[in-house]
This record gives sequence, C-alpha cells and structure tokens, in this order.
Amino acid sequence: MDNKDSEAEIHPLKTEDVKAQENHEHFVERRIVKSSGLSRLSRWRTAAFFISLFLCLVIVFAFSFIIPCPERPVSERTWFQYYNSAVPYPFLAIEDVNADKVQDVLFAFKSSNGSSSFNVSCLDEGLPSPCAFIAAVSGTNGSVLWESPAAQDVQWLQCGIQQLGMAAAPGCLVVERPLSLTALDLRTGEVLWRQSHDFGANYTVLTPLSVIPDVDEDGVQDLIIFITKGAQVKFFIHSGKTGQQVGSTGSLSMDGNARYVTLHLHSSSYFLFYTEKSLYAYSLKDLCSAAVGREVKLSDFQLDSLWEKHIDHATHRLELLSLLSFGDIHYLAKVPGHSRDNILVVNSEMATLINTKDLHVMWTLNVSRLLSEPLLGYYKPDDHGIILESEIGPNRKKIMIVESESGAVQWELKLNSRAGSPGPATLPTADHRSAFLMWGDYQEPGNETTHRAPLQKLYLFHPSYTHVLLELRNSTDQIIAFTAALFERSRHACYVLLRGPQPGEEPGPVSLMKRKLKEDVSVSRVIWLHYMAGDEEQHIRDRLYRMRFQSRD
Repeated sequence: MDNKDSEAEIHPLKTEDVKAQENHEHFVERRIVKSSGLSRLSRWRTAAFFISLFLCLVIVFAFSFIIPCPERPVSERTWFQYYNSAVPYPFLAIEDVNADKVQDVLFAFKSSNGSSSFNVSCLDEGLPSPCAFIAAVSGTNGSVLWESPAAQDVQWLQCGIQQLGMAAAPGCLVVERPLSLTALDLRTGEVLWRQSHDFGANYTVLTPLSVIPDVDEDGVQDLIIFITKGAQVKFFIHSGKTGQQVGSTGSLSMDGNARYVTLHLHSSSYFLFYTEKSLYAYSLKDLCSAAVGREVKLSDFQLDSLWEKHIDHATHRLELLSLLSFGDIHYLAKVPGHSRDNILVVNSEMATLINTKDLHVMWTLNVSRLLSEPLLGYYKPDDHGIILESEIGPNRKKIMIVESESGAVQWELKLNSRAGSPGPATLPTADHRSAFLMWGDYQEPGNETTHRAPLQKLYLFHPSYTHVLLELRNSTDQIIAFTAALFERSRHACYVLLRGPQPGEEPGPVSLMKRKLKEDVSVSRVIWLHYMAGDEEQHIRDRLYRMRFQSRD
C-alpha cells in the first residue's frame, strides 16, 4: 500500500497517461476499423458505378446498332394508281389511314371489281354490279391500303368524322342513292353500320353533313342530315354510335331550293339556310328539340340575343333590310373574323361581307358570276384573304384575292378557262402566307387567241413575287377532282389529281396521281406578269423551290 502511494507520488501522471494511452489506442483501433469499413463501402460504390455505366453503354449500343430504330416512311415524289374500267366520283379526302403520320388519299369509283391488289367484288357485300367502291391509297407510295364495296351509287363521301361507330380512328360516311348512310372504319374500310330512308325520288342531300353534340346521351356525338325536295327541307338525326335515327323526321318550309352553312357564334350554333331570295336561321337547339319531341339541353349552349331579335320565329326568316335587297343568292360562306366567323353573301353582281356580331355590312365588292365556292388563303402574313373565281366572258375568268377585313382587291389575274376546269387550292407557307394553285390558260397581252379551245394548265403564285406566275404542268385529260395538301406535318406539299370519265359516262381508264409540288417548281416555266429588272428566272425558281410549308392547326 505504501509502495503504491510512493509510486504515485514519484509519478503522479503515470496513471492518467496509461489511461490516455489506452483510450488513444482504442480510438485509433476504432478509426482503423471505421476507415476499413468506409474503404470497403467506397469500393462497392465504385464497382456499382462502373457496373451501371457498363449496363447503360450496353443498352445504348443495343438500341443504336443491334435493335433497329423504326424507319421513317420515305414518300415517293410521284406515284400513280390505275383502274382499267371504272368511273370516278368527284370526291377526294386526305386522312392518315394507316397511322404512319403521312396523309393518305381516299376516293370513290364505280366498277364491277376493285383493283388487282384486292380480290373484292360487289357481290361480296350483296350489291348489284357495278357498284361504288371506296378506296384508301397510301400517301407514301400509292399502294392500295384497302378497298370496300360500299354502295350502289355514291351521292357524297365525307371522311374524318370522329367516334363514328365507336371506332378508335375517325370514320367515313357514304351517302348513296336511294338515300342510305353507310359508316366505314377509316383504318380497315369495314362497314360499321348501315341505315336507309325512303324519300322517293327528286331529292337532294345538303352537304357537307353536320356533326352535332350528343343528343341521345350515349356518349358519342351525333349527325344531322338535311335533304331538300322542292321547297321543303327535311332533317333527321342519326346516332354516331349505332346509326339509328334519333327521334322523328322534321320539316322546314322554304321559298325554293335551299343550301346551308353552320355558324358557331361563341356558345350559339345556327344553321343558316339560303335560297335565291331569302335567308333562314334555325338554332341547333330548336332543330334537336323538334326532332326528339322535347326540349333538348345542350351543354354550354346559349341563344344569341341579337340574332334572336332578327329572326321571324313564325317563318324563321332572317329579317335584315340590307340582306333582303341582295336577291338571287348564289353562295354563302364563312369567313374568320377577330372573334367569330362572318358571313360572305355572293349573288350574280356583288359579294358582301356581313359582321355576325352586330349584323352590319362590312364591305361590298362588284363581282360577276362565281365559278367556284369562295376559298380562303393568306396574301399577307396571318391576314385572311378570300379567293373569288368569277366568269368575265365566254371561256374567260378572273381570279381575285380580296382582303377579308376591308374588301380591297390585293391581286387579280385573268385567264382563259374551259368548262369543268378545277377550282383553285391553297397551301400554307412558313412565312404565314399561302401558295396559290389555279387552273387556266394564261395568254400574254398582245398574244391572245380566241379560236382554239383553252388548255388546262396548273399555275403557282406566291405573294413574295406578285409579278410572276410559275406554269407547273399541262393536262389534256379530263380532271374529275383536284386538291392540294401537306402530306406530312409542315412539309411534303403535294397536289392530287383524279382523272377519268365523268359520272354517267361509259367506264374507261381512271388514274389517281400524287405529285410533290417542288418537283414541278424545279422544272416550271416562269411567266412574267410584268418584268422587273434584276430578277432572273432561275433565281425565282430556286427561291420558290426552297419555300417551306407550315401546317396551321
């Protein structure tokens, strides 16, 4: 005991040093152990990183080189589809049938059999031969996607109708004579439903057909169809889902053969009928209620108070003094305005634009007899223009581009024209204007010839060169239908020609052609409406060849 005390007195800090030393050793040992654990964890993390990197590289390599990427369809510049003994109908529809993001072409023809690609006949659908076939042709290469014997005789073909027959893709509706409606699946051409009516003879179906909100409450939008027979208009509603008629057939009295347009005025929808002498207005709600036999409530629908004040509810005439003075109305067309569509009324002497918001005349313009329905395009960027094609003499016509807001003539051209010549078409360009396509025969001043029949030539005009026309092609064949469209979104501008015998003529060769517009621009002939120094023909061709197109939603 004394020795221990003496030892403590001689080395007073020894005990503490020993304890400190022991604690330090334990600390170092724990740190070594912890460092060892962290080192192992770090190695695992490094290994996991490199394994993940390796797997990512393997996946990228597989998708890049081993697993082929889906090929983008390569569209041919020009393709043809021929039929030997047929008669085409004057309908062309542009829709994406096979979901490859390239537009396809649908058309109708009358024949005993389809093309050699599909071994189908009229008897396959229980139809007498010859019958009307609906065909879908690939926009990329012209191959036939499907053919369907659809009707005995086609009055009207309308495609792109959503939810028809509950199909996932839009459908086509075929109207045949005697009156029958046939819904086709756009993807396959299969018949979704058929419905028929017996209205006797001497009736006319008013087109285009109108899609309306769901009246029978089956979750699918419905269709309203109008027919005229003398001075009477009959209408009936069909379920878009099943094709069955909803309610009964209604009747409207007019003072002559009528046509119509549909106006959407914010939360109001009106059917505007016009005869040579009068205008009639019916609200969508009134027509649906009359067909069903009870008041129909349509969501977000309200009557337009101003229009209701100007409608005589006994006769449904649109009582406007400015409109009643027109007489012999030939065309009625919708023209987009700032907040709603306006109405263009055209008779044999003038065109008048009516503001639908306050029902006043915006402008009038002297025109002669129109040869085709008014068409919309863009002469100035994002500024709607109206294309009017009017007759100015035997085999002579004038094409005018009119500013929609003011009625000012922005550009005009006189052409020789033969009977049955196709109407104009427009294509939207990336500079927010339009390329204008028109048919006729331009005669340079001082070189007019009146003895020969006018040729059919296709011309291109773009507002960047107001003094130039491009002559794209000549056609000596009889053109049944013509249209222009962007076959791929914002690119691949094309036009389509359907040629063959006229309906009612003996069957003969029929051809359907798609032609890429730039192919004709590159070899076109430059026509100077007035020469401007400094412009070279090849420079103009090259610049219009490089012109870009842009889809408008």
